[in-house]
Order: sequence, then structure tokens, then C-alpha cells
Amino acid sequence: MNYSDIKLNDSINGEGISLSLFVSGCTNYCKGCFNEDTWDFNYGKEFTEETMNYILDNINKNSVKRNFSVLGGDPLHDRNLRTVLKILGKVKQTYPTITTYVWSGYLYEYLLHKYGEDIFKDIDVLIDGRFVEELKDLNLKLRGSSNQRIIKIKEVQNV
Repeated sequence: MNYSDIKLNDSINGEGISLSLFVSGCTNYCKGCFNEDTWDFNYGKEFTEETMNYILDNINKNSVKRNFSVLGGDPLHDRNLRTVLKILGKVKQTYPTITTYVWSGYLYEYLLHKYGEDIFKDIDVLIDGRFVEELKDLNLKLRGSSNQRIIKIKEVQNV
């Protein structure tokens, strides 16, 4: 899997401050996408063990408690899914109380049907749905368009 960027102090993608990983690869091709470069699965750099260590070493750097956000591209695209789930697992294993956010153009119900509940085991908040330019609203929290949903996984799974 490739990634386009890692932002250490992202105050937009999550509550408070997040370390954000922008993965490469998306086949939704949403009109007006803010991150069109990440549609290409080959864009950016290869995600390696060094990259994983960099994330783990920097999540709480300088005693700043950060959340972990994964967006892109589409982190839950088949070509990214396995690596993204491993990354989320390592982050949660190392920092069990961290809040993890994942953005995907796929709907929660589709992902649940296709992969089962285990796909969400290390995801706290899923922002689902394709970006729809005609529904764009800059006042929305964590979303670009009003069709997208903020789903707190533990609440919908009654865990």
C-alpha cells in the first residue's frame, strides 16, 4: 500500500489533534474531491515497517495526546484494507485508549455485509459515504457533504 502524507498535528480530521495518515488509492472518483491525487494507488510512498514505527513513535510525541485518523484515497478499498487493518491494530495495541477515525466512501452497511463486524474492531469512528459536491457543506463537522455520516462504532454494535 502507498500513502501520500502523514500529518503529525492535524486539527481538522478528528476531535482535538490527530496524527493523520492519508492512504493512496480510491475508485470512487468523487467530483470535487479535495484529495484527487490520492486516487492513484501508486501515488506517494510505500508504507513500510519504518512508516509504522514513525506513526507509533509520534502519536504521543512531546506529551501531546493525539487521535489517529486514516483517510485518503479510500482506506477501506480492497487494495488498502488488509494493510490499514494491520496499522489500526498496531496503533490500538500500543495505545488502547486512542480514538481512531476512518473515512471511507463505502457505507457502513456495505462494509458490514461484505466483511462482518471484525472489520470495525479497531475503528472507533467511521465517516462513511462518498463525497457529493452538490451536498458540500463547509460547516459540517468531520464531513465534506451532508450525505456522509459519522458513525460511532461501539454505539451501533452495542459493544
